[in-house]
Amino acid sequence: MKRSSKLFSVVAALALLTGPAAAQMMNLMPEVKTKSAEEKEQDAITEKAYRESLRKIPDTKAAADPWGNVRSDAPKAVAPAKQPRTKTGSAAN
Repeated sequence: MKRSSKLFSVVAALALLTGPAAAQMMNLMPEVKTKSAEEKEQDAITEKAYRESLRKIPDTKAAADPWGNVRSDAPKAVAPAKQPRTKTGSAAN
């Protein structure tokens, strides 16, 4: 008999502790808001103005070379890597 009363009190305590936690979890869900016709129209106007402002931004130009007028000739190509040599001096394959 005492065992069942202890079990009942443990279950009751857990129920009391988890009740508020479950209620708080319900508040974490955002409410779904619907926009009125005026809000939708204002969003459309804002979106259109944003797109028009993006069109006004000029395209990026080729990368500028600040030292281009200082060099006398075009940059030279990188030389091919040398093959390592063995102890006898022949090229390794």
